[in-house]
This record gives sequence, C-alpha cells and structure tokens, in this order.
Amino acid sequence: MIRLRRGVVTALGEARPGAHELEVAIAGAHHIARAIAYPDLVGPVTAGDEVLLNTTAVELGLGTGGVHLVVAVLRGVDPAMPEQPLPGRVMKARYTPLQTVVASVEESHRDALEGSSGLEGTPVVCAPLHSMIAAVAAGAKVAGEDARVIYVMTDGAALAGAFSRLVVELRDAGLLDGWITCGQAFGGELEAVTVWTGMLAAKEVLGAELIVVADGPGNLGTDTTWGVSALASGNALNAAASLGGRPVPALRVSFADDRPRHRGVSHHTLTILSKVCLVETNVPVPVLEDEAERDAVWGALRAAKLEERHQLVEVAGEPAVAELERRGVRVRSMGRGAAEDPALFLAAGAAGVLAGRMAVGTRRWRSPTE
Repeated sequence: MIRLRRGVVTALGEARPGAHELEVAIAGAHHIARAIAYPDLVGPVTAGDEVLLNTTAVELGLGTGGVHLVVAVLRGVDPAMPEQPLPGRVMKARYTPLQTVVASVEESHRDALEGSSGLEGTPVVCAPLHSMIAAVAAGAKVAGEDARVIYVMTDGAALAGAFSRLVVELRDAGLLDGWITCGQAFGGELEAVTVWTGMLAAKEVLGAELIVVADGPGNLGTDTTWGVSALASGNALNAAASLGGRPVPALRVSFADDRPRHRGVSHHTLTILSKVCLVETNVPVPVLEDEAERDAVWGALRAAKLEERHQLVEVAGEPAVAELERRGVRVRSMGRGAAEDPALFLAAGAAGVLAGRMAVGTRRWRSPTE
C-alpha cells in the first residue's frame, strides 16, 4: 500500500541534475513539508502547481526516505511532457507506474564491452553504505596519486540516482570522476543493465583506475541476518573477481552506534565476508588509536575465522578523513560525522587508501616506462 495526498508547491528548493527539491502545503496539515520531484519522470514543476504526493515514508518516520515524493503534477491538462526521441530501449523501474526508458551502455558501447579483456587488476571497493563512498573516494585520491575514481551505484536502495546529494558534492569536489547507475537504478551519467556491465563501462568507457560499488542512499535492514540490502556488496565482490578485478571490501565499523549488532564490526560485514563473498579479498582493517577498539575489531574478524578466507591488512584511514576536510566535504552517516563516529570513516578511508595503492601498482604494471 501507499499513502497518496494532494499538495500545492509553495516554493522551489535546490535543483540538481534529475531532481528538484520542493516545499509543499498539504491539505489538513499545519506545516510546510519537504518533497522531491524527478522532472524526467513527472515533468517540470513550478511554484503554485498542485501535485500528487506519495507520503508513505514520512508517515512511517523513515530517515533517509523521509521526504514526500511527487507522483504527478496536476495542472488540469494533459500532463504529457514535450515530445522528444526516446534515448534507448532499456526500461528501468520496470513495471512500476513511472517506468522510464534509458540509453544503456549495452546499446551505446556494445563493442567496447564485448571486446573488453576485463578489469585487468583494477581495484574495486565494495561498500555496504552509500555514505561510505565519500571516505573511500578521498582515500583513493590521496593514495592513488589522483587516480580516476568511478562510482557504480547498485539498486538495493534508492533507484533514482538524483536522490543522492552526496554524488553531486563528490563530483564537484573532484573526488569522483564519473558515475554509473546499474540494475533498476537510473539517473547516472551512464546506465548499465547489470553490475558487471557497470564495472566494465567504468573501465572501458570512463577510464576508471579504481571503481567504487555501493547502493544509493537509504538501504534497507531488518534486524535479521539475511534481510538486509547491504549483503549485495558481497555479490559485487564476487562480480569484480569474475571480471578480473581486485575486490576490496569496506568494513562497516562503529563504536558510536548504540545497536549491539552494529557495534564494533557490524554483523552485516561479518556475514558478507564469511558467507556471501566466495572469493579471497584483501580486507583493509582500519588503524584505531584506542587499544580496546582495535582489539574488538580484530577479535571479531578472527572469531569469524576471516583470516582463513581473506588477507587482512591494517591500513591507516586518516589520510582520507583529512582529505575530506581539506576539500570541504561534510558527510554524515547514520546522522553522524567523522568526529562523532571516527571508526566508520576510518574504515571506509582505509579501503580507499588500500585500493589507491593497488591502482598505482596497476598503473605502473600497465605502463612500465612511466
């Protein structure tokens, strides 16, 4: 079920490619609410327009999804958008009322994908949270000597890529050099049907020296072992290895999270690395100054017998956190910044630093004269 309400746009807010934030007045409500419209799906929106809103997430009190979504603009006339040639033949958000057609890399760059020799050692960082891509990218830029970093957004969380403010901020800050939406996710600079073609396009079309794979904002957890969208990052590690890449998992570590299942090393990370990921990886373990926290992290990894399956490497993530600060990027994860939850950011940064070092090595291997 969904909850639908009518509202009137009272003000236009921030606009970014593919998304427009709004303020809306809803009949019977006593305050102005936030909403977001995707003009590619519903057409342009202006102040004074009456809109049909999906209010379900707000009524449930959800965090990341806590804005109303514009389903349609109600102007009393045919809402058809201006006629223009359709860009391709691949449908995303399939069989929903707002399914949309995109030009996929499988159509536009078929020869490059089919002729690809694979990732050829390109490091691929797979992160369980969207917010972690910031520290991953920052660490990769510092340790990778400004390597080209491409983000591949999977479809386990937000499908609309434009929902992410973070991607735009990281592109503007020079920490991401391009991004691709794959699966049912849409709105990236390139579109791919699968995570495999998404990674291949990152390398063959956008020139990636390092790839970051993660969901968009708002992934879903259920306080169960298997009912969490973050587990798909384990499949992404497998996919990276199948293409000849070097998979690098970003650990979810926190000592600020009150929930026992996420304190220390998250149980999701332990499940991913012990039961979902079927290939050996280099696991970056963040350097933590607090000896008790360090012991807790290593103890959890060893208790899960991950040293028997993977190569565990202690890596300093601080350069990534410092680089975010230097570039003025203020990112929060679960409502907390790096000062409130340093272990989370250091773990993500460590993954970027390790992958950046790998990228430098791969660059030298491919161009030995440099």
